[in-house]
Amino acid sequence: MATCFAFLRAINVGGHTVTMEELRRLFEGLSLKKVETFIASGNVIFESPSKDMPALQKKIEAHLRKSLGYEVKVFIRSGAELAAIAPYKPFKQPEVESATALIVALLDVPVPAKGKQALLSFKTPADAFHVHGREAYWLCKIKQNESPFFKVGFEKALGLPATARNMNTIAKIAAKYASVLE
Repeated sequence: MATCFAFLRAINVGGHTVTMEELRRLFEGLSLKKVETFIASGNVIFESPSKDMPALQKKIEAHLRKSLGYEVKVFIRSGAELAAIAPYKPFKQPEVESATALIVALLDVPVPAKGKQALLSFKTPADAFHVHGREAYWLCKIKQNESPFFKVGFEKALGLPATARNMNTIAKIAAKYASVLE
């Protein structure tokens, strides 16, 4: 059994409210074990015997669509992948310290060159971007909702499905589950 970290898009935003208890039950309904949630924004930790993460992701998405009545995109990371994301430093520490937010977008696939170029075109004195594998990073030096990028977002900029989390959330998840990160 491997510990998996699922990051869901469309949970408790846009009028789609799901309690964390209900979300846990939905995951348990797929015979996933030791299901836990972390804050009410669609972060689910569970154990699965499956080694085929894309197939597991599709199975969870289909189950959530059927159960909730709308599409919920799921992005799964293994313990090793989360262990690599949490300490990753896409920007220099002084920049991070002076910024208001450091956001990571989780994707299904590595960002293609065209998507990377499109994302980097949003760079301004207040916004910096970085791409690494299946993650894209946004360093925002002003209030996020005051940034022109806020209205665009990762999905439109990259042309790929994505879900975003503050890096503080990723760090807290990694710290809480440090014993299972591989």
